[in-house]
Amino acid sequence: MSHDQALELEIAGQIVSALNLEMTPEEIDPEAPIYGDGLGVDSIDILEIALVLSKKYGVQIKADSADNTKIFASLRALTAFVAENRTK
Repeated sequence: MSHDQALELEIAGQIVSALNLEMTPEEIDPEAPIYGDGLGVDSIDILEIALVLSKKYGVQIKADSADNTKIFASLRALTAFVAENRTK
């Protein structure tokens, strides 16, 4: 397992835990959209995920950022964002 895959699984675990999802981190398709049809999360869930990731990795995700659509496009996109911007 590469470092990116390990981080991806770790972030998937954070999402499952934060949102109390009825699935395992391994069941999240890394390419599927997080928002809407993918995991079915809404904007409140996105804020919850952002808060958890901010605490754990020190990344800043603003609620009104135009980049959020890109950041939360998929687990893979979110992992890439965290990997590039983490401070912890």
